[in-house]
Amino acid sequence: MNIASDPRSLSADSLPSPEADQAAALAAANGVLTIDLDALVANWRKLEKTAVPAECSAVIKANAYGCGVAPVARALAAAGCKTFFVATPEEAAAARAVLPSAVIYVLNGLIQNNGDAYARIDARPVIGDLNELAEWDVFCRRTGWAGGAAIHIDTGMQRLGLTITEAQGLIPRIHAGDHGISLVMSHLACAENLHHPMNARQLAAFRGIASEFSGVPASLANSSGIFLGSAFQFDIVRPGAALYGVNPTPEADNPMLPVVDLKARVVQIRDVERGEGVGYGGNWTARRPTRLAIVSAGYADGYFRAGSSNDGTRGADVIIAGKRCPVAGRISMDLMAVDVTDLERNMVRRGHQATLIGGGITVDELAHHFGTIGYEVLTSLGTRYARVYKSETTGS
Repeated sequence: MNIASDPRSLSADSLPSPEADQAAALAAANGVLTIDLDALVANWRKLEKTAVPAECSAVIKANAYGCGVAPVARALAAAGCKTFFVATPEEAAAARAVLPSAVIYVLNGLIQNNGDAYARIDARPVIGDLNELAEWDVFCRRTGWAGGAAIHIDTGMQRLGLTITEAQGLIPRIHAGDHGISLVMSHLACAENLHHPMNARQLAAFRGIASEFSGVPASLANSSGIFLGSAFQFDIVRPGAALYGVNPTPEADNPMLPVVDLKARVVQIRDVERGEGVGYGGNWTARRPTRLAIVSAGYADGYFRAGSSNDGTRGADVIIAGKRCPVAGRISMDLMAVDVTDLERNMVRRGHQATLIGGGITVDELAHHFGTIGYEVLTSLGTRYARVYKSETTGS
C-alpha cells in the first residue's frame, strides 16, 4: 500500500485499488473473520422450505449477529427474503439503506416521542404496551402516516408484550377495520427444548388470541420454533441465529451450515520448561518441556476468558497446522497461549494462522467452552478482525 504524508501528492495512477487495499488490510490484520454468504442463503432456504407455506423472514439485529448487516441483508434479499426484523431504529436505518423495498420491523418497539424516526425510513414498530400504542395512534393521526405496526402479545416470556386481556381489548378495533396493525406476534421462551411444556402452553395461548385478529398475519416461531412443527409456524417465521449457523435443535444434530470462520495470527513461538506456569495467575503448569504458540486474540476480541484452561480443567481448542491444540492458561485481553508441543517444529511459526472457529470447531462448541450460547459468541466477535465475505454467487 502506498503511504504518503500528504495523500493529495499521490497521482491517480499511484493510488491503491480496492483489491490492493483489501489485500494489504488482510496482510496486516491480527485476525480474519470470514462470512460465507452462500451458506447463509442456503440456511435461509432450508428454513423457508421447512416453514412452507409460511413466509420466512430474517432477523438481522445486532449487525446481523456480528456478521455485517449490509452484506447479509443484500444476500438474503437477493435470495427472496422480503421481511426483516431488527432491534432498534438505528438498526432499521442501516437495514433500510440496503433494503429499499423490504418490510422492516423494530422489535424493541416505539421509542417515546420518536415516531418520525420510524416513518422517515418506513419501519414498523413492534408495539408491546398500551401506552406505546396510544402514542403511535396519535402520531399516525397527526401525520397521516399509514405504514403499519405489529402488536406483540406476551404468552409467557414475561419480557415484552401486551397481556392476553389487553390484546382482547383490541378486538373491536380489528373488527372495525382500518386498524393499522400489520402483524400480531409473540415469542417462544423455551423453543430449543423440544418437549418443554411451556411450548404447548404458549402455542395454545397465542393460537387463541391470534385467531381473534381476523385478517392480520400471525408470527410465533423463532429459529428453534420452526422445528417444533407446522402448528407453531403460522403466517411468518422469524429465524435469527440459525441463519448464521447456530444449532436451532440442540437436542439433535445441527441442520444448518456453518457460516463463520475465524482465524487469528500466531505472533510468537516460545519454549517453556517443565514446571513453569503459563499466563495470568500461573495456574496452568507445563507438565513437560512445552512449545507455545502465542495467538493474537483474546477477550477484547470476543474470545471469552471462560475458554481458559488450568491444571485441572481443559479449555477450548484451536486448530493450527490442521490439528487441534489446547489453550494453555488464561486467555488475556489481546492474546492467548496454545500448546503446540505435539506439532513438528516446522509446522507452526510466527505469522501462521490459528483457526478459532471453523475446521470442525463450531460456534456451538465454542459457546459450550465459554458457558454461554452461540448467539453471544457471534454477537461478541470484535471489531479488530478484518471481515471477508465469500460468495460464489456474487463472485465476492
